[in-house]
Amino acid sequence: MPLDGLDVLLVGGAGGLGTATAELLNTEGARVVISSRNHGLRADITQAVDRKRLLDSVPNLYGLVVFAGDPARGPLEEAMPRSHAVNYEGPILLARAAAEQMKTNGTPGAIVLFASMQAVALFPGSTAYAGEKAALLHSGRILAKEYRGPANIRVNVIAPGVMQAGMAEASIASGKYERYLTEGAIPRYGKAADVARAVRFLLEPDNYITGQVLSVDGGITLVSGL
Repeated sequence: MPLDGLDVLLVGGAGGLGTATAELLNTEGARVVISSRNHGLRADITQAVDRKRLLDSVPNLYGLVVFAGDPARGPLEEAMPRSHAVNYEGPILLARAAAEQMKTNGTPGAIVLFASMQAVALFPGSTAYAGEKAALLHSGRILAKEYRGPANIRVNVIAPGVMQAGMAEASIASGKYERYLTEGAIPRYGKAADVARAVRFLLEPDNYITGQVLSVDGGITLVSGL
């Protein structure tokens, strides 16, 4: 099992996507640590002291997966500062610190950041959320370039589509995305297991991929006129 005995930290991993990922990684022998604001190893990654505490708690860190996100609803003036902290600043600063820890330890590691389909396609009304996720996507690729080569620390980004887990569940229930099914843009809504398999793939120690964005969305972002 390629992940056997490797320490993997799942941040914001207490929800549906994180739970499915933790279960899959556990079956392959990874030592999984789950962190969120309210479950597992509790931490708020928008706070520097909590980011340090997280990394100190996993000194032999091999893999970091950051699911953390906030839908950034409400008036833009209120949503944008919160979105910046949760959807961009906290995750990228944690990823950068993790990469530096891996480099110092001489550990060829893997980091997976979570953006969104809204970061790779244009969805009206998504300014506060999509803008910060797009920034995270771009900064994640910069981080990959900075830590490539001899350090061999791979950084990739997953952009999920409409998932029957996490933030999209309420939107699915309201019928917001029904037209993508009826118009044949996607064959079904995504499942947490679809994301878990993508994470597992990017965490494989012999993986040769870095600085890339993997859209796990059934093809929804291929639709023109979104």
